[in-house]
Amino acid sequence: MKKIVIAIDGFSSTGKSTLARVLAQKLNYTYVDSGAMYRAITLYFYQQNIQLDDVKEVLNALEHIEVHFEENIICLNGEKVESQIRAMEISNRVSEVSAIEAVRHFAVEQQQRMGEKKGIVMDGRDIGTTVFPQAELKIYLTADPTIRANRRFQEILQKDSTIDFKTVADNLKHRDHIDSTREVSPLRIATDAVILDNSTLSFDQTVETAYQWALAKIND
Repeated sequence: MKKIVIAIDGFSSTGKSTLARVLAQKLNYTYVDSGAMYRAITLYFYQQNIQLDDVKEVLNALEHIEVHFEENIICLNGEKVESQIRAMEISNRVSEVSAIEAVRHFAVEQQQRMGEKKGIVMDGRDIGTTVFPQAELKIYLTADPTIRANRRFQEILQKDSTIDFKTVADNLKHRDHIDSTREVSPLRIATDAVILDNSTLSFDQTVETAYQWALAKIND
C-alpha cells in the first residue's frame, strides 16, 4: 500500500491536532504536531526573555533549540514540555513568535525532513501551502468562531479554573488575525484542499470523513 503525506490546516481550536493524531493512528502513520513545535520555540523564547524584534537575538536563540518528538510528545532540548507549552502565557505569544520569518524557516526545514519518507500526518497553518505543497491530501479544517472558543475554554478550564470565556475568545480572535495576516506563510486555503467544517459534526464523524478521504487517495 502506497504512503502519502496528509496536511491538515486551519485556525486554532478546530481540533486539527486531535484529528491528525487519531488519523495517523488509524493509518499507522507518523503524526507531527507542527503547532507544538512553534509552542516549544515560544516557550524557550519566553524562558530566555528573548526580544522578538531583535533579529540577532532571535537567530542566536534558534541555534540553541533542539525540538523533536518522543512517542508523539514534544521535547525541547531533551525535556518533555507538553504541559508547559499549553499554558496561557505561551498561547498569548505563540502567534507573534510564529510570524517571525527566521522561526518559520527553522521549523519548516525540520518539518520537511520529517516528511521525506511520507506516511505522515501533519497539522498546522501552512502545511498544505508552504511545508508540503505537493501533499496528496490537504484538509482545511474549520468551525464557527464561537464554537472554537468554547472548545478551547473547556479545555483550559480543566487545568485553570480561574480562566474566563472572554479571555479565551479574545485570545483566539487575536491569534486568528495574526495567523491570517502575517507576511510569512499566512494561513490560507490551498487551492487543492478539501474543506471540512466540523461545527455540527461529532469528533467521530470528523475522523471518519477525513479517514475516507485518505483511503481514497491511498488507493487512487
